[in-house]
Amino acid sequence: MRLPTDRLGQIQAEYVQRLGALMSGAPMPETRDRRFAGDAWKQGPFAWAAGLYQLNAEFMQKLADAVEGDRRARDRIRFATQQWVDAMSPANFLVTNPEAQRRLLETRGESLRAGMRNLLGDLNKGRISQTDETAFEVGRNVATSPGSVIYQNELIQIIQYAPSTPVVGSRPLLMVPPCINKFYILDLQPENSLVAYAVAQGHTVFMLSWRNVKADLGHLGWDDYLESGVIEAMRVVREISGQPRINVLGFCVGGTLLGTTAAVLAARGEQWIESMTLLTTFLDFSEPGVLGVFIDEDFVAWRESTIGRGGLVHGRELAVTFNFLRPNDLVWNYVVSSYLKGEAPPAFDLLYWNSDSTNLPGPMYCWYLRHTYLQNELREPGRLICAGVPVDLGEIDVPTYIYGSREDHIVPWHGAYESTRLLAGPLRFVLGASGHIAGVINPASKGKRSHWIGESLPEKADDWLAAATEHPGSWWPDWAKWLAEFAGGRVPAPKQPGDARFRALEPAPGSYVKEKAD
Repeated sequence: MRLPTDRLGQIQAEYVQRLGALMSGAPMPETRDRRFAGDAWKQGPFAWAAGLYQLNAEFMQKLADAVEGDRRARDRIRFATQQWVDAMSPANFLVTNPEAQRRLLETRGESLRAGMRNLLGDLNKGRISQTDETAFEVGRNVATSPGSVIYQNELIQIIQYAPSTPVVGSRPLLMVPPCINKFYILDLQPENSLVAYAVAQGHTVFMLSWRNVKADLGHLGWDDYLESGVIEAMRVVREISGQPRINVLGFCVGGTLLGTTAAVLAARGEQWIESMTLLTTFLDFSEPGVLGVFIDEDFVAWRESTIGRGGLVHGRELAVTFNFLRPNDLVWNYVVSSYLKGEAPPAFDLLYWNSDSTNLPGPMYCWYLRHTYLQNELREPGRLICAGVPVDLGEIDVPTYIYGSREDHIVPWHGAYESTRLLAGPLRFVLGASGHIAGVINPASKGKRSHWIGESLPEKADDWLAAATEHPGSWWPDWAKWLAEFAGGRVPAPKQPGDARFRALEPAPGSYVKEKAD
């Protein structure tokens, strides 16, 4: 690793010039940083402190970006620098935050007392509260789409949702959510539920609900999630619907599991899939985003030695990791509002879901880390043996809708686009605005954001975007139009869930999703 002398000199000279202007009392430049948007930051020593911090933060990042050397090491330097910069903001400390000080005076100390109460509560919970968790309850005001659990084993429940149209397509849709989160990100509330939207389009929708595993299931591996999870769910849905082929959708890690399953079925000569949808999914992990910063041989070997043969990755650990991928939004924002200002966190369904963490079995987690993020072997035909057969993604010859989010920090859209190089069959790639969650959960009725559609699939993602056309609003209607081609003939909507063999066990959303990680 090295920092080129000429570039260092340029950075130093620019910094000295900018610092001189700041020290001479020049007007503070306008900032888009919402941490310093309030009037209290625009006068006196607080304005100077905010200006100096932003100057130092900018040039710390310039220094980190100027380092030459190994890509992984450079990424780590940039990540560590950003973490330090975000943590040292004057907004994060009572003695340097004028807004917190003003609130302290206005409330005659009550804000500080409330802040300490919030801090002690979070210390007791072992995590930072991001929302009013008492405002939501799974099955009452989140995960409310009507339906029934019609199957369960030790790892999954399968939910069949009630129809909302008199006729439906004969071919059902099975959704495979990420096992690292609860499924109801796809069914938050009626107005932003992808489940409800798909049901309203005339699809019979089934949902795979993963078990929030405890110690007794800590021995499960990747193949268990394929065989007892995705493959079993597909088998049950095919039997209930009477359809030899079904439509399937996978989100994030659920998409990686689904893609692997599709390759396993192809290797077995089983044609179970009519169409496949992959939402913010990695099949090629060559562009792993900020998560790649954490994963190297030493880390994976340590995890394998501790939990690789049994044990759990606790949901709290995973939640902390994901929160620090966006520390200003998901960590320091709540430190300031809850602890310094004594404010109660607002009620927000998405953040309630975000705090409802899940555990993973150690063997499954370690296999995933090593063979995807670390060694990126899923993309290599025949390199991996999964569920007893060699995996070749190129044998998945089904129509596939691939979606990426333009500002996704977990699955960067360039990485999602790489799936177009691996899969056969007719492919459609669509890019949505915003990030990993907000880009996906973008209801058509809201008319927010935009999406890009390109008819050709060049080798490079940037070439695709250069030729793509931007369209206002959600990508959901485009997906609905695409999926309608594979729905099958119209038939009367089922009057009862399941069939003679698979009867309703309990109402949706089921009991597995209500199990807590802690």
